[in-house]
Amino acid sequence: MNELKKAYVCGGCFWGIEESFRTKPGIISTEVGYAGGKDENVNYEKVCKGNTGHAETVKIEFDEKIISYEKILDLFFKMHDPTQKDMQYPDVGPQYRSEIFYINDEQKKIASAVKDRFNKTLGGKVVTNINPLTTYVTAEDYHQKYIMKNRR
Repeated sequence: MNELKKAYVCGGCFWGIEESFRTKPGIISTEVGYAGGKDENVNYEKVCKGNTGHAETVKIEFDEKIISYEKILDLFFKMHDPTQKDMQYPDVGPQYRSEIFYINDEQKKIASAVKDRFNKTLGGKVVTNINPLTTYVTAEDYHQKYIMKNRR
């Protein structure tokens, strides 16, 4: 099997973004966590205060023979509102910002191109940040696959 690739995206509460990606063809696994801050000893309670620098993040492992990084970002921009600064729908605060964390120069280039394309379509209003991944902390177990585990 070929080496799996990883993508890290933030678009509001991580539950919905994770669930949207979880069943897409080519997505091997999803995990929710916190990225963007410096502290590696964070948890949901600390991140919710909005002062750690972290954002609720979805880590996506994918098979690029089935789905490309560009396609993942295209889906990401369609599953949240990239024109909302530090919020998504009812969730407000910097921990709910729109952000893409890249892990190499190729991802940075692709993320910038996809953002530019959506920015043109949305009248120059896209506020999605694009930054290198420096810290990623896995969220607590009860957040993992939350929507799938809590369907009624």
